[in-house]
Amino acid sequence: MIYPAEPFRIKSVETVSMIPRDERLKKMEEAGLNTFLLNSKDVYIDLLTDSGTNAMSDKQWAGMMMGDEAYAGSVNFYHLEATVRELFGFKHIVPTHQGRGAENLLSQLAIKPGQYVAGNMYFTTTRYHQEKNGASFVDIVCDEAHDATLNVPFKGNIDLNKLQKLIDEKGAKNIAYICLAVTVNLAGGQPVSMENMRAVRELTSAHGIKVYYDATRCVENAYYIKELEKGFENKSIKEIVHEMFSYADGCTMSGKKDCLVNIGGFLCMNDDDLFSQARELVVVYEGMPSYGGLAGRDMEAMAIGLREAMQFEYIEHRIKQVRYLGDKLKAAGVPIVEPVGGHAVFLDARRFCPHLSQEEFPAQSLAASIYVETGVRSMERGIISAGRNKETGEHHKPKLETVRLTIPRRVYTYAHMDVVADGIIQLYKHKEDIRGLRFTYEPKQLRFFTARFEYI
Repeated sequence: MIYPAEPFRIKSVETVSMIPRDERLKKMEEAGLNTFLLNSKDVYIDLLTDSGTNAMSDKQWAGMMMGDEAYAGSVNFYHLEATVRELFGFKHIVPTHQGRGAENLLSQLAIKPGQYVAGNMYFTTTRYHQEKNGASFVDIVCDEAHDATLNVPFKGNIDLNKLQKLIDEKGAKNIAYICLAVTVNLAGGQPVSMENMRAVRELTSAHGIKVYYDATRCVENAYYIKELEKGFENKSIKEIVHEMFSYADGCTMSGKKDCLVNIGGFLCMNDDDLFSQARELVVVYEGMPSYGGLAGRDMEAMAIGLREAMQFEYIEHRIKQVRYLGDKLKAAGVPIVEPVGGHAVFLDARRFCPHLSQEEFPAQSLAASIYVETGVRSMERGIISAGRNKETGEHHKPKLETVRLTIPRRVYTYAHMDVVADGIIQLYKHKEDIRGLRFTYEPKQLRFFTARFEYI
């Protein structure tokens, strides 16, 4: 494997430092063993998320100085609108403060209580909005996605048989829409093939069912299509992205990922009536339809960043830097989700901590231990993130129990990846010391953000 050098020069730096281990232990305990509750100044390498943690380019920073902060009709909105129309191909765009703002709008407008939303694995905030508006989420991702050890391409694909079975059992009119994520975060950042998108579109069209993409990491997905799918090796990232969205009725987008900015998102659609309703609703939750909770300068940076993300040199380095970390861990025998996805390396906490049951929250405890031992902040993606069944109150128990090492875009170097890998490899050598946890505080909604724990 050849890992390309960074396709940029570093123009500005931010000083970071490692606090001593005994202080890290104290900070982790004060945070209730939840890495979300750490103070960022106490973190050496921050791999909590790639959402809004990107480094912006010189052109984006220059664009920030061109912010038109008009309350209505901002010039920057029209630039963003034109950019999204060109690159994604959708007719309408409604800006929001971030991706979950778009999820809120779509869920309120497209779901009738009692309906179903099917998708290729849930995501936390997405499922919350769907369920809050009366839908039941049905996972129709291919079975391979739930097997951390299986190294096959396109583990994010929708299982067409599962989709057809759902239609047969529930009826097409009872399915609000299909939520197709590109890529699938909780499966390990796994991509969806163009062939699968095309097949999903064909099947849903036959039954009059809408398809909305979670487009958060669509550029990463496009890279995998170019790399792995026959017939796309000579197509540009821009061409692939455009074709991907030609099979959708719309999308939600968190600009904080593949738009290379620190805040922002949008909702896209082709339906004129839905757009009219979305423009009315966005005023209630976000702001005017021409800013949607964003400053003009943020919309300008997002428009510029979206074009920069389409550059092959950028996305190749992005994917392969993540792969570099995964390859180092795998070579040392550390159990990870395979294949390595586009935005993060997922540690397989079940195999990392085989002495802990899922009810002892192995991924949560592993994330806390990684910080104490290495100064690296990661996050749990397992039973804590999955939450509880809204009907029974029982824990959702996902097959994947993981810790996500999420790489911010254009922020860290390969040397940082070496530090992360070396620290986790050393921790793996005394993994039996990692202890189980229990709640001391459990929020009712999206508990992984603010829950607190103690050792059993």
